[in-house]
Amino acid sequence: MDCRLGCGACCVAPSISSPIPGMPNGKPAGVRCIQLNNENLCSLFGKAERPKVCHQFKACPVICGTTTQQALDNITELEIIT
Repeated sequence: MDCRLGCGACCVAPSISSPIPGMPNGKPAGVRCIQLNNENLCSLFGKAERPKVCHQFKACPVICGTTTQQALDNITELEIIT
């Protein structure tokens, strides 16, 4: 599955413990990443500064569902149970 351009759920719902440029302590769950632009695209995509955890995330139908809201709900649920 390819990411849905403009979704951004993986940049909002999960907590990220590694440093992100502009967020040196990472980000808490439910907080929009500072690197997510107005079009819900990662401004670090393809750059060395992008955190490894972000680079390793791969979209899949089970996690991402068919809508942004489903992706937010699924990732939030995973965040809660882990």
